[in-house]
Amino acid sequence: MTKVKAATVQRKTVQLTAYITGYSYWDNTPPGSAEIARPVVHRLAGGKGSYADPITLAVGHSIANGRQTLDVPAGTRIYLKRLKKYAIVEDVCGDGPRPQAGPCHTGHRGHPWFDIYVGGGSSTASKAQACMNRITALQTVIIHPRKDLPVVAGALTESGCRVF
Repeated sequence: MTKVKAATVQRKTVQLTAYITGYSYWDNTPPGSAEIARPVVHRLAGGKGSYADPITLAVGHSIANGRQTLDVPAGTRIYLKRLKKYAIVEDVCGDGPRPQAGPCHTGHRGHPWFDIYVGGGSSTASKAQACMNRITALQTVIIHPRKDLPVVAGALTESGCRVF
């Protein structure tokens, strides 16, 4: 199982390489919704990517004895350098009774797996999918980042899904 190191829980700034994927309004659970499991800043998935309005991020989780445990605590801010966006853990990635058997929890080639909300509700499913394909990669992220990092604000799909 790939876990983010315990130092991140202590609010220490940590830079690491993570596997970043996207999920959209169209392939969320339930499909055609922006529902999230652990609201912190937003009631529904969203955000513009600034520190004050980070984009919803889903992380792996496990279920044992009926108790859900997120791989990274809800409310943790993460900065994605390639996207120039801040994100916040507000959702879970992986469904069913054993999400710990899925890739979001086990990781990708030894790297943590984070799934960022790309939006797409005011766009088409194919545009949202193209955005998800474009951003999927191993990327440098900063957990517990400073507040003053460069940002290109806007929902991912609706703002053209830019990468840097």
